[in-house]
Amino acid sequence: MRTKCSSSLVRPFQVKTTQVTQYLAEAGNTIMGKIGCTQPRRVAAMSVSKRVAEEFGCRLGEEVGYAIRFEDCTGPDTVIKYMTDGMLLREILIDENLSQYSVVMLDEAHERTIHTDVLFGLLKKLVKRRPDLRLIFTSATLDAEKFSGYFFNCNIFTIPGRTFPVEILYTKQPESDYLDASLITVLQIHLTEPEGDILLFLTGQEEIDFACQSLYERMKGLGKNVPELIILPVYSALPSEMQSRIFDPAPPGKRKVVVATNIAEASLTIDGRFYVIDPGFAKQNVYNPKQGLDSLVITPISQASAKQRAGRAGHTGPGKCFRLYTESAYRNEMSPTSIPEIQWINLGTTTLLMKAMGINDLLSFDFMDPPSPQALISAMEQLYSLGARDEEGLLTKLGRKMAEFPLDPPLSKMLLASVDLGCSDEILTIIAMIQTGNIFYRPREKQAQADQKRAKFFQPEGDHLTLLAVYEAWKARAMVF
Repeated sequence: MRTKCSSSLVRPFQVKTTQVTQYLAEAGNTIMGKIGCTQPRRVAAMSVSKRVAEEFGCRLGEEVGYAIRFEDCTGPDTVIKYMTDGMLLREILIDENLSQYSVVMLDEAHERTIHTDVLFGLLKKLVKRRPDLRLIFTSATLDAEKFSGYFFNCNIFTIPGRTFPVEILYTKQPESDYLDASLITVLQIHLTEPEGDILLFLTGQEEIDFACQSLYERMKGLGKNVPELIILPVYSALPSEMQSRIFDPAPPGKRKVVVATNIAEASLTIDGRFYVIDPGFAKQNVYNPKQGLDSLVITPISQASAKQRAGRAGHTGPGKCFRLYTESAYRNEMSPTSIPEIQWINLGTTTLLMKAMGINDLLSFDFMDPPSPQALISAMEQLYSLGARDEEGLLTKLGRKMAEFPLDPPLSKMLLASVDLGCSDEILTIIAMIQTGNIFYRPREKQAQADQKRAKFFQPEGDHLTLLAVYEAWKARAMVF
């Protein structure tokens, strides 16, 4: 039986995420294969698998493990496997029948990442070939009827969560500066509200770093009689050891504020939070197929995302959610659900993967929400210009090799070309540095010093060789010690 679980807001550490997989294991589903559970973000896959391993009574990587890009913490005894949706897509590329799995659970399906949307179409075909495979789609804010209609009118289970009431507070007027309003709200909560930690949603790394520094300075200005406020940032580029600090409980008499991107909206539950501050914005990487350019754009969130954020306050007791926008804006200006990622992102990597799976007619592929034809055509043109496909639209030998790498097509082509040019070591380093994100730290109080240090690594040929120079300098330094 293929079922879909649509749950309401649930108790700490997401019952649906951590418990359903264990219930399935206890019911004997691991006899026929593994239980796979996907997460939209790597930090969620890591933290949830660690929690489930503790409850399962094993070391992480034994019966319970996780797989994310460039890191596989599983073994021959693994029966419950958490992974990013991109990793499951890679597994289908290798084994189109997912023969090692008896159950596949796609968690936080409402987020509609590009990998999840492609998985929907592939799994819909797969269950016709494998009627023994169980598919479960879970979310606290899911358009259940739409999903059920897409997946052959499958069963819908609404499971009430053991949550506490959350008081929703709106602003009377729109805020002209949501960042400043967010910081003021944090301080008001800290000075006037009963004990309980705070979760503030912001859009990105730069904004979060600025907010944390501003909060620190404002707290210093309040004097020594004010209880200490522990300020903790969290975003995807932050090292994992620093991300893990958000789970540590605040010492008695102190309050913790976690300043996060929408990484904390789902599957990443932090105990002890009673207050959520939601400015109503998130950052999206939007692709323009006409210009062929990606751009980071700050956009309003959807009503579904707003509900997810508010639910973060009601896990361990009655909470409050401070929405820094009006109730009218929530009801009349925000879209009910988030726009699927597949409709606004560069489809180059996805198109290459689907071609490698033998899906040649992409325009007729059974997407739940199809991307624009222009975006698909733009992706096909890019693959042709890179030599990954021929004039008939079929993958070349080069294209099949490119599909084996979890990289954007231009990067995978560059890596393969570097072998013939005798510079593969350098190109590997450059690609790894690109994938790391921004490696330069530029604190506001030391911007001039940071710029001087960065200038020492500058290479006139461009950013790529600058990144290589940084790595080579680090490597030389490391060898000395």
